[in-house]
Formats: sequence, C-alpha cells, structure tokens
Amino acid sequence: MHEIKKVVLAYSGGLDTSVILKWLQDTYQCEVVTFTADIGQGEELEPARKKALLLGIKPENIFINDLREEFVRDFVFPMFRANTVYEGEYLLGTSIARPLIAKRQIEIARQTSAQAVSHGATGKGNDQVRFELGYYALNPAIKVIAPWREWDLLSREKLMGYAEKHGIPVDMKHKQGGSPYSMDANLLHISFEGRHLENPAAEAEESMWRWTVSPEQAPDAAEYLDIEFQHGDIIALNGKPLSPAQALTQLNTLGGKHGIGRLDLVENRYVGMKSRGCYETPGGTIMLRAHRAIESITLDREVAHLKDDLMPRYASMIYNGYWWSPERLALQTLIDHTQQQVNGWVRVKLYKGNVIVVGRDSKTNSLFDPGIATFEDDKGAYDQKDAAGFIKLNALRMRIAARLKNQK
Repeated sequence: MHEIKKVVLAYSGGLDTSVILKWLQDTYQCEVVTFTADIGQGEELEPARKKALLLGIKPENIFINDLREEFVRDFVFPMFRANTVYEGEYLLGTSIARPLIAKRQIEIARQTSAQAVSHGATGKGNDQVRFELGYYALNPAIKVIAPWREWDLLSREKLMGYAEKHGIPVDMKHKQGGSPYSMDANLLHISFEGRHLENPAAEAEESMWRWTVSPEQAPDAAEYLDIEFQHGDIIALNGKPLSPAQALTQLNTLGGKHGIGRLDLVENRYVGMKSRGCYETPGGTIMLRAHRAIESITLDREVAHLKDDLMPRYASMIYNGYWWSPERLALQTLIDHTQQQVNGWVRVKLYKGNVIVVGRDSKTNSLFDPGIATFEDDKGAYDQKDAAGFIKLNALRMRIAARLKNQK
C-alpha cells in the first residue's frame, strides 16, 4: 500500500470525490494530485480548485483542463461518423467521455511522477470498467485505486458522516437531502439516474429535465437549419464555420429549444444488471439524423450497409470501455476511410421534438443520378428489361425448394 507515494484523482469537487481525496490521504498516506476536466458540464470549476486547496492539495498539484474541443473533435465526432447507437436508442454520452478523462489522467500521472490513479466510480457501474481499461491500455504499469471497491462508506449517510468528521465542506444541497437524481453532464448530453427513476414504471418528472423543453411547450413554428459536413464531420451551421465544440454547443441550444433529444431508457450494464436512466442529447440527436442523410447520397450502398452491420459492435465497444482497444482502432480506420466521400450539406426542420430532413446535396460526392432515378423518360439510361433476369436468378433457389415441397 505504502509503495504508492502519489496518486492522480479524477476530482469534481463534489461530495464523493472530496471524501475520496481525504480517504486517499488517510488510507494510503500519499500525496494527492487532483484533475478536473471541463468537458462542457456547464459548471463553474474554480470551486473545485478552492476546495482542493482547503483539503491540503498543493497548488502545483491541482489540474483543471478545458478539454471541450478535444472531446468533440477526437471522441464525439469519430463516434458519430459510425452513426453509433447502443441498444437501438442510447447515444453514449457518458461512455464516450470516460476514455478522454482516462487519457488525461495518465498524462498527468506521467507528468507528476505519480504511481497510481483513482476514480469515484462505484463497483456497480460501467464507469469503473471504462476508466480502468483506459488506464491499463495507456500505461500497463499504473496502479489503480477504486475506493468504492475498498471502503465501507457505501451510503450517502456514511459519506456525509465521514465528511463531517473530517471537516470536509458539504454543499447545502447535500445537507438538505441532495438532488433527487444522480446527474452527469458533458457537451454531448446530461444523464439522470437513481431515486425516483429507480422505479422503471414511474414517469420522469417534468422538472427533472435541464436542457430541453417538453415537445408540448416547444415553439409552434418550425425552424430550418443547414448543416455542412466535411469528411463526415460538421464544419458549419447556416453557412457559419464553427469549431467542433462550437457546433455541438449551438446544436444543443437549438435542439433544446425545440424539445429534441429526450430519452427514457432501461439499458443493460456491463456488470450484468439492468439500469434505468433518462438522457438529454439534443445536439447529438440532430447530428445523427443529419449525418445519416448526407451519407444516403454519398456512400455506396454496400459500404453503407456494411457500416450499419458493424455499428452495433462498435457501439458495444464504446459502451463497454474498449475505446483504446486494437479492434476499436481498426474499425475506426475503416469508418474514417468511408467518410472521405461524406461531404455536402443537409437541411433539417426542427419541430416539437422532431428532426425532419427536408433536403441534402453534395456537389462533389453525390451518387444520386436523377437521370437514372427519374420516373419520367430516362432516354435509355436504364433498361428495365434487365430486371427480369436478375429476379429470375434470385428466385431460382426458392422455385427449386417450392417444387420439392409440392412433390411431397
């Protein structure tokens, strides 16, 4: 235990990680380095610095990093190039943030000569797997401390008692009973779990939602939006060039305004249990719909179908923490190769929870040929008689089987 002299903690400044910080100091008698990532959670991060200082962390051991652009550019966008959806619905907002946090923790551990890293994920959840698979993939010699798998502070009351005993400042919301939900936010989504939501039959309260209005309260007038893609990534909205983080931020605002992106889901966790969660992913919902639309005119049919075949496997890799695995990296190479053709624009109409594609075009890569697809005279571009032979060849095996069945 005492061979660990320094540990890098993924630190939010909340109750759990503040207790973990003190617990690491007491249990491991080690120096703690705190790392707080800004990935667009929309919270002021300076209080985390002040709290870390109050708990005895040296100023040079406090890291607060703005990772918003890296998050969208290097993690969210690559995932959306694959049109990634887990179990048919979930856009993986929490899952995709963990490999970035793990990466930066390992970088800080190397920079500060720390022997270990630590996180606040519980032994029931997926995040412990995502963090730790990332740690080991990036530094196989790193030591990992997962307090929730070691200590006996397994309830909110015990955490509060530990905080009071050790003089750890506790937010007023925790003293008054805390939030009715466990929430996690980043630039792609915000998630809600626990308490009221632990009954899967209970409808989520309207007051829970933070980013989106209800579709019933959304504007009565539709709003049109032009989205420009280059190599499968969004580069402009309504003709205005934007960075990845800027584009997703603006999509979140527009989607939230129109009640887009709410999801109530019971998902299958990595550890085997079913878990109910509610998610708001307004920008991601628009992005997914628009990306499929631009692919519809720029990708070859069999390439598009191959991507669709592989997508559930790719989604499971991300959900289960295999972002840094050789199979995910290999699949990403294939996906990114297909995206070289995915250039052009898509027009969507946003209206009361719906994203409706109303136009798309690619001046350089469109495979749509109106001269062939027309219902009017195509001037011989397509010989309809050719279809007869194709149909007979494809029907041959079924005709043989039917004859055999009729003979019995």
